[in-house]
Amino acid sequence: MNEVTVSPKYQIVIPRDVRARLGIKPGQHLSIILGEGSITLLPRRPIEEMEGFLRGIKVKEDFEREPDRDL
Repeated sequence: MNEVTVSPKYQIVIPRDVRARLGIKPGQHLSIILGEGSITLLPRRPIEEMEGFLRGIKVKEDFEREPDRDL
């Protein structure tokens, strides 16, 4: 498990191996998700990188829609 230290300016440095595994580059934006007693950082990706990431997921077609959602 990696560990970081919060600086007096409340900054942290993401360890090199974590940056390399996630492909984090200088200037890249990270989304922050607050949990109960935890923080999760998610690298934001350009929409172009998202193309095809849902490929292979089966869509459930036999579900009941709410009445106001019928087309």
